[in-house]
Amino acid sequence: MPGASPAELPVHRQSDISSDTVAVNPDALGRDKEEAQLEAQSDPIVVPPIHSVYTLWEKRLIVISAAFSGLFASWTAQIYLPALNNAARDTNTSVKEINLTITSYMIFQGVTPIFIGGYADAKGRRPVYMICFALYIIVNIALAKTDSYGSLLGLRSVQSITISSTQALCQGVVADISTSAERGQYAAFLALPTILGPSIGPVIGGAIAQFSGWRNIFWFLAATGLVNLFIIIAFFPETCRSIVGDGSILPRATNQTLLQLLLQRRQKDASHEVEMGTTAAPGGESPKTNFAWSRFLSALTLLFEKEMFLLSTYGGLLFAGLYAVGTAAPSLFAKYYGYNGLTIGLLYLPLAVGSVVSVVVVGKALNWNFHRHAKRLGITINKGRHTDLAEFPIERVRIEVLLPPFVLSIVVITAWGWAVENRVSVGVVVVLVFLLGLGLSGVASVFNALITDIRPEKASAASASNNIIKFLLGAAMSAAIEPLIIAVDPGKAFSIIASFYVVVSPCLVVLVRKGMKWRAEIREKDRRADEAQAN
Repeated sequence: MPGASPAELPVHRQSDISSDTVAVNPDALGRDKEEAQLEAQSDPIVVPPIHSVYTLWEKRLIVISAAFSGLFASWTAQIYLPALNNAARDTNTSVKEINLTITSYMIFQGVTPIFIGGYADAKGRRPVYMICFALYIIVNIALAKTDSYGSLLGLRSVQSITISSTQALCQGVVADISTSAERGQYAAFLALPTILGPSIGPVIGGAIAQFSGWRNIFWFLAATGLVNLFIIIAFFPETCRSIVGDGSILPRATNQTLLQLLLQRRQKDASHEVEMGTTAAPGGESPKTNFAWSRFLSALTLLFEKEMFLLSTYGGLLFAGLYAVGTAAPSLFAKYYGYNGLTIGLLYLPLAVGSVVSVVVVGKALNWNFHRHAKRLGITINKGRHTDLAEFPIERVRIEVLLPPFVLSIVVITAWGWAVENRVSVGVVVVLVFLLGLGLSGVASVFNALITDIRPEKASAASASNNIIKFLLGAAMSAAIEPLIIAVDPGKAFSIIASFYVVVSPCLVVLVRKGMKWRAEIREKDRRADEAQAN
């Protein structure tokens, strides 16, 4: 174990515990023989292993890089919202039909990760990242050259297929390198792509559309995708624990960064060649090299777990509200305030500012509340080591932090609809958009943390499972919000959405009361499956 000397770890009792934990023998502590014999009959003191070899700043840089990659999935969906009217005119179609390019994108954004999440948990993050971005660049170049509605709709769907898995991969990376005790600050970063995409995407898209034409939006996406692909190839390390363990195992060449390969070429020696790519995954067998259908099915099977389904459904409903605001805002600002594409894009900026503030506040709150409950229960927490959550009320710990941003979101989304309908001062609208970013980003941070806490060993698949419902509900809301506003006006439309949040909020109470029991059932089910597979 890294950082431990032989004097500290004199004896390992492999018959009693797994190979990745340490049992401290009483003899090594200088006790007399009789006392040692008595204690040897009892359970050993188990010291959990170091979870990750990465330093604090290395973890932060890895998560920031993963979050930036995840940002492409969300801002690609929203970046040409201010240009919808221009795109409809140039393709000789209606705004209602152009809105379907948003809906189709979100449908595939929800479905595609089920093919990728489980596979990335077994084969690694880096290969999937590189394939996704390479294809994404090609599709964006094709979109920049499109001249018809049919090709725009079809290529937008393909664009979603290529990039939508990056958010699930981001959640997997966070689970790879962080423990539950420190996950709050990193899980908050996971919410940034979800919120920043709809906020900064329209700003960039509005500026590009106004000054150089809406098709250049896709040239911009291709160029930024190429830059990010280079960063991944050169510097982003493999974090998948089934391949690199705590980060100390050198992966196969296909999972190494360009920097690692160059260093290997310089520092190559015989012993290193033998070890490279052959070290077994910690705690068990090396992963299988073939693609199994179980990898494909893992995201779907997770979706049918009680706790995961409830979390994904309610979280998806909250997320759908964000897309209702994002989809409706361009037409509402144009109708009630007479703004053009660039000005409309700038009105999304307060959403980004609120999201950044939320990352800091909610991330610290998640970690603080985790330690508060651990202290109350007499559990000693080491941020760098894994904490067993079997008897820990992680649902209560996370949802207590959820309540303030949840209430804020309900109030603000209602007020936003009525403010726009009554043409109140744009300053009031800007403040409401800021508060909406603060609230919804906080809600997303908590849900991301809890999903990873429940299934840390299948984090990418769990995120993909969550995305199935989240983005399908978001797609449905994007398609439904315009007809709803036409029928009842913005104030009542967004009040209906907020009221629905309140009506189904008892789901949170069920999660707190039943969550620990459901997790125990899943652990028992997994244990039986492992035993059956071993036999």
